[in-house]
Amino acid sequence: MSEIVWLRRELRLHENPALAVALAGGERVVPVFCLDERLLHGRHACAPRTAFLLECLAELDRSLRARGSALVVRRGSPEHELPALARVAGAHTVHHAGDVGPFASRRDERVRRALAAVGVGVRRHPGVFAADDPAAIRASGGGPYTVFTPFSRAWLRAPRREVLAAPRRMPALPEGLDAGELPGLATLGLEAGASRTARGGEREARRLAGRFLSGPLMRYGEERDLLGPHPSSRLSPHLHLGCISPRELEQRASGPAGEAYRRQLCWRDFFAHVLAHFPADARRAHQRRYRGVRWSRSRVAFEAWCAGMTGVPLVDAGMRQLRSEGWMPNRERMVVASFLTAHLGIDWRWGERWFMALLLDGDEASNCGNWQWVAGVGVDPAPPYRRVLSPVRQQERFDPTGAYVRRHVPELARVPDRHLAAPWTMPAAVQERAGCVIGRDYPPPIVDLASARRAALARHADARRLSR
Repeated sequence: MSEIVWLRRELRLHENPALAVALAGGERVVPVFCLDERLLHGRHACAPRTAFLLECLAELDRSLRARGSALVVRRGSPEHELPALARVAGAHTVHHAGDVGPFASRRDERVRRALAAVGVGVRRHPGVFAADDPAAIRASGGGPYTVFTPFSRAWLRAPRREVLAAPRRMPALPEGLDAGELPGLATLGLEAGASRTARGGEREARRLAGRFLSGPLMRYGEERDLLGPHPSSRLSPHLHLGCISPRELEQRASGPAGEAYRRQLCWRDFFAHVLAHFPADARRAHQRRYRGVRWSRSRVAFEAWCAGMTGVPLVDAGMRQLRSEGWMPNRERMVVASFLTAHLGIDWRWGERWFMALLLDGDEASNCGNWQWVAGVGVDPAPPYRRVLSPVRQQERFDPTGAYVRRHVPELARVPDRHLAAPWTMPAAVQERAGCVIGRDYPPPIVDLASARRAALARHADARRLSR
């Protein structure tokens, strides 16, 4: 008999509970990945992320072949492909790691019913998050958490699974089973888009983790918000697809030096917890009183933001990095999200969709949760004024040398440091000497920051008043 391991967001051999249980219980183990058109071309379609996914799958296949097995690839809906594979492989159980998104929940239920109809069972395992099941962490009254700090305390007390080693050998696939082939990006009807700096796969994820944990982790708490050279792990795309286990990272980052990094893993589990209990948050504000916010629908302003042509250097630097690399630092994500929702007054959902279209680490729970948090409409509420970040002050604080802005906005390369965060304040003669005349070489700001901040606070106040 065989057992199937349906891989989704745990594309690794190390610390893979579903794989370990299947290997312990079956004579044959069939690892399979389904390329589902509903994800490849659906609401969160992203060609750069799909290209990254294909790299991860190709490396996983190489690792499996080196151990005597191979990755089985199927194109189609898993509720159709998995029952068919189970019949061919003689499988009696399908193992997979649990996930929390609305699409994942509906898909998993469809698969369960389709497999039950052919007499095949399903076993759900941990593996996607640091905690075994973030959704199972409950407040004292039995309900879900909607504030991070009490959730984090409960998260620390939640049981943890043992970190598992990678199997040395794997049983061969059942005789006569066609493993299939990984298609190229063009075959899937997608174009590469952003020129990525990240490489996919478990080996690269473990290399990055080793580099980060052996040095930069020690400075992470103090320097993680810096936008120049800083101790970011750059592991978020690999975490999203499970090329490395968040549980393993949590364990390896133990001790006082790793506290700030473990807190970020906790935030990831928190937003998964929220989406599991409030799936409607994927499309609407968590806080009812802010569902009536009167957002701007200015396509001109939105397109300037997307293109990194707002005339505000720190915002433009982040948006250009997103387009070219499919990634940006967490602090920069907060700045550009605050600018869109507060200073431009544009609906957070427009920004959330744009991020999902470009980010290599585009994760529905974290992306949606963070956008709502910055927009002041989500869980963990705070006074709106705390969410309106000044891009000028943020640049002065977190990019004090201007290295980050100059790297991504070369028009500003010769602007003096004292004017770099607000180049529109340069005298005309200084603009000429710097080769950056505002309105000719670089746009003026598309909004007055001070008045836009006041309008943002008024917008939230109006929504609160009208909701009463």
